[in-house]
Amino acid sequence: MEILEVVAAVITDGDRILACRRRPEKSAGGLWEFPGGKIEVGETPEQALKREIAEELGVAVAVGTLLTVDDTEVGPRIIRLSCWWTTLQGDPPLTSTDHDALRWLGREDLSELDWAAPDRPAVALLVTGG
Repeated sequence: MEILEVVAAVITDGDRILACRRRPEKSAGGLWEFPGGKIEVGETPEQALKREIAEELGVAVAVGTLLTVDDTEVGPRIIRLSCWWTTLQGDPPLTSTDHDALRWLGREDLSELDWAAPDRPAVALLVTGG
C-alpha cells in the first residue's frame, strides 16, 4: 500500500489554534483540517511545512516541535500525517487557496468541528492536553 507523507501545521495564536475547512471541490471537501500538504522530493518536513503554509495561507510560520505522527488508511493508500507546533510570524491569515473557512479555536472547542480522518488523532491529542 502506498504511503503518502504529509505535514500539517498546528498554528497557534496565544491559546487559540487555527482550523481550516477544505473547499467543497477538494478531496475531503467540507471537512476541517490543520493546513499543510505533501512533502516534495528533497524537502525536510519543516521546509515542506513552511512552503505549504506560505502557498495556502500567504503567511510565514516558525516551526516548533513535532506534536504527533499518525497513519490513516484513506482509499488505496496510507496518509502519514506529521503535525507540528507552529507560530505565526506576522499577521494572521484571512484567506486560503485550499480552504473556504478559517476559524481560531481554543483546544476545548476543536472537537465541535467535523475533522478529516487523518487529522482526528491530533485533534484528540490536543483536546486531551497533548
